Amino acid sequence: MSTLVDIEEARAVGMRIEKEMFYVKLEDGREIGVPFTWYWRLAGASEKQRNNWRFISEGYGIHWEEIDEDISIAGILKGKKNPSPPPKRNVKPNVAQ
Repeated sequence: MSTLVDIEEARAVGMRIEKEMFYVKLEDGREIGVPFTWYWRLAGASEKQRNNWRFISEGYGIHWEEIDEDISIAGILKGKKNPSPPPKRNVKPNVAQ
């Protein structure tokens, strides 16, 4: 069983993109499959956008430039999802009366 320390120290060394998921290969040999539906920006991205990624922070995260998405390896291992965009705030203009 992984401990929180193990999760926070997990680093990615490889990644492959498939039609509905991406697979992250970790330094310790594990490979984690993640559905694009976990992250709304990736779910709505084109194949080209999904394939335009790079590791950040020495493998502790993944960045997709075109869709402004950053996902930490620790977040993936913790099962953190962001399946829908944040709600729009209904801000009323400040009108003096």
